[in-house]
Amino acid sequence: MFSDELLNISWDATTERIKGMRDTDVRRALGKQHLDVSDFMALVSPAAEPYLETMARLSKRYTEERFGRIISMFIPLYITNSCTNSCIYCGFHRTNPMPRTILTQKQIDDECVAIKKLAPFENILLVTGENPAKAGVDYLADAIATAKRHFANVKIEVMPLKAEEYEFLTHSGLNGVICFQETYHRENYKIYHPAGMKSNFEWRVNGFDRMGQAGVHSIGMGALLGLEKEWRTDVTMMAYHLRYLQKHYWRTKYSVNFPRMRPACNEGFQPNCFVTDKELAQVTFAMRIFDHDVDISYSTREPEFIRDHMCTLGVTTMSAESKVNPGGYHTYPQALVQFDVSDSRTAKDINRRLKELGREPVWKDWDTSFDHPACSAR
Repeated sequence: MFSDELLNISWDATTERIKGMRDTDVRRALGKQHLDVSDFMALVSPAAEPYLETMARLSKRYTEERFGRIISMFIPLYITNSCTNSCIYCGFHRTNPMPRTILTQKQIDDECVAIKKLAPFENILLVTGENPAKAGVDYLADAIATAKRHFANVKIEVMPLKAEEYEFLTHSGLNGVICFQETYHRENYKIYHPAGMKSNFEWRVNGFDRMGQAGVHSIGMGALLGLEKEWRTDVTMMAYHLRYLQKHYWRTKYSVNFPRMRPACNEGFQPNCFVTDKELAQVTFAMRIFDHDVDISYSTREPEFIRDHMCTLGVTTMSAESKVNPGGYHTYPQALVQFDVSDSRTAKDINRRLKELGREPVWKDWDTSFDHPACSAR
C-alpha cells in the first residue's frame, strides 16, 4: 500500500530538497526526456521561476504531441451534501447548520435531463458528501445506473470504498473515480480532518490502491493547494504517488488536479498560503513535463482567464457550467453550495471560447459499446 511507501519519504527532507534546488538542477530537468521525482522537485522549486516561458513551451509541445488540441469536457452533479465528516475547510462540514439533501433517483434523473439541455455532455461526475449510512454503495450503484441512461462516461467523487465495492460499482456502469487526498502531510491531515471517516489518513491514501485492485478504468487524484503552506511538497508527494500507482496498476488511466482553495460557505477557515496564478501555471507545466500522458484537469474553481490561458499550454480536461450543490441544475437551484465557483460562464460560451483559442472541445470520449459484456470479454 502507498501508505507504507510514504513512511519512507520524509516531508521535512523533501521540503528542504525543493528549497535547495539550483539553476543547474532546473536546466538538467528541462534537458531530459524522462524525468524522475527529483526532476519534478526542481521544476516546482523557486529556482525554476526564471524558466517559466521555457516550461510553458515544453508543456505545450508535450500536450499537443500526446493529446492534440482537444479539451475533454465534463460536468459535476452533486447528488447529496449529507456528510459525517468535520473537514474544517468545507461547506459540507457536519456541524454547518445547512439543509441536508439526498436526491432521489427521480431527482437525479431530472438533473441529468436538465444538464443535457445545457450542452452535449457525455462525461458526468457524481459527487457526494460522506455518509454511507444514508447514501452508501447501493445508493451510488442506483445513481450510476440512472446517470448511465443519459451519459456515456460516469465517474464518482465519493467517500473511499473497499476494493470489492469499487468492483461492484463497475457493474453498474462506473468508468472512473476521483479522490482528493487534500494533503499528504500525515500529522497535519488530522488537524484538518478531526472527525468522521475522512479523519483516517491511511484509509484515504490507500483508497487509490483499492481502486487499482478493483480494475477501475480511470483514477483522478489531487492535492488541495493552500491547505498546507508547503504546497510544493504536497504536489511532490502526489508525483511520488502517481509513479507508484502507474507502476502497480499500469492498465489504469490517471488524471491530476490542482484545486486552489476557495471560500467555503459558513466557514471561517483561511488557507495557509495563497497559490498565485503564476505558481499554478508552474506546477501545471512541471507535471506535464514530468508525465506527458497524464490528464490534467481544471475545474470551475479557477477563473476564466486562467482556464482560457492554460487550456492552450497543458490542461486537457475542464468542467463547464458547474453547480456545486445537490439539485443545482433543476431540483434545488438556490441551495447552499460547497464552495464558490469562479468561472460562471455557460457551457456554450466556454465551447465558443475554446474554439476561438484553437482548441477542440470534446463532449464524449467514451463509447457505450465498450461497456458491453461482449467487448469486455475480447
